[in-house]
This record gives sequence, structure tokens and C-alpha cells, in this order.
Amino acid sequence: MRQKHPISRRGLLNASLALGIGTLGFGIAGSRAADGPPLTPRQTPGPFYPSRLPADADRDLTRVAGRAKRAAGRIVQVAGRVTDDSGRALAGARVEIWQCDAFGYYHHPRDRGGRADPNFQGYGRMLLGEDGRYRFTTIRPVSYPGRAPHIHFAVSGPGVERLTTQMYLAEHPQNARDFLYNAIRDPAARRSVTVAFVQQADDRPPLGHFDLVLGRSLPAN
Repeated sequence: MRQKHPISRRGLLNASLALGIGTLGFGIAGSRAADGPPLTPRQTPGPFYPSRLPADADRDLTRVAGRAKRAAGRIVQVAGRVTDDSGRALAGARVEIWQCDAFGYYHHPRDRGGRADPNFQGYGRMLLGEDGRYRFTTIRPVSYPGRAPHIHFAVSGPGVERLTTQMYLAEHPQNARDFLYNAIRDPAARRSVTVAFVQQADDRPPLGHFDLVLGRSLPAN
């Protein structure tokens, strides 16, 4: 039986919120550009953003350089486009994702460091091209005590205000009980971070399409 964490994950999440780490986005969640899609709601990065970025941090989280085995879990792809509120592709911005492994552990010392799947990167990043599109190969997210399955996303770069959010699985039963998912009050904004994975026509893994819309552009320095 899995041992109880010295500090519960819900406790760590609540502590991070109390200290002002990250933003749930209660007000921003309902905002949207005129005649456009809802702005991607801001959410907390949580307590398990990597304390040290892995040496292998490419777009395929299911393979780790120097290891022969692939990550445990159901392999999927997640892809989409990143734009500002005017529809302009955010070329040159950096997209990061991080998530727990197939057993519910993060590569983070506060999550009983060393227990996470060594064949799973847990973190990946890439720079956006002119079209603003990204694609990652990873595993289908799983739940752990207190949280519905999710993948953390962050977008940053010249001329953009950093956005941190979370992507959730469509129709997952734990969504109804997840306090961060339900903190997104606007139904359209909540749908915008709720993604269904669809089997592709070829032999590629199921694909989840997740577009991100940032609500504010900043002038580049």
C-alpha cells in the first residue's frame, strides 16, 4: 500500500495558495476577447514545478536520454496553438508542460523525491515557431489524492505576460470534485481547458487538442 506523504498534497497546494504562489484566476477566468474564444484561465503552478529542470527536457516526455525503456502509462500527444487575445500567434514564446507519472508521483523532492518513474521526463519545453503551434508526446494524465488528472502548462517569452494554467480530461468523474477545476466559474473558460483525447487515423497516439489564448500582450523590451 502506498505510504502517506509526510505533508499531504492538498496541504501543499493550500499552502502555496495562501502564500500567493500562482493565481487561480477567479476574475480572469470569465474574461474573453470581444467576439473571440475565452481567455485561457490562469491557475496555480502548484507545489511541484521542477526544483531543477531535467537535462533532457525535449518534447517527448515518454523517453529519457540514456534509458532504454519508455515511460509507464498510456502514451498520448497534446498539441495546439498559442495566440494573444487578437489572434496573433506568439512566435518565439516558450511552452512548458509538467505532470505526475503514471503512478501519481512528480519528479520533485517534496513529493517523496526519487519515487517517480525514472523513464518519464515529467517536464518538457519547446519554442513556438511563426505559426504559434506546439506538440508534445507524453502520457495520459492520471489522478492522485485530492486532484483530478491534469497537465500543467506555462507560456512565457518576449512580449507576453507569463501564463500558467492546467489542462483537464473531458468527462473525467473527478473533475466534479476538483477544487481548482471548479474555481473556474465561467463555463466557457472551463470548457477551454477541458480536453478529449481522440484516436488519430494512423498509428500515432491519441491526440488532445489544447489551444491557449493569452489575454494581454506586453511590448518587447
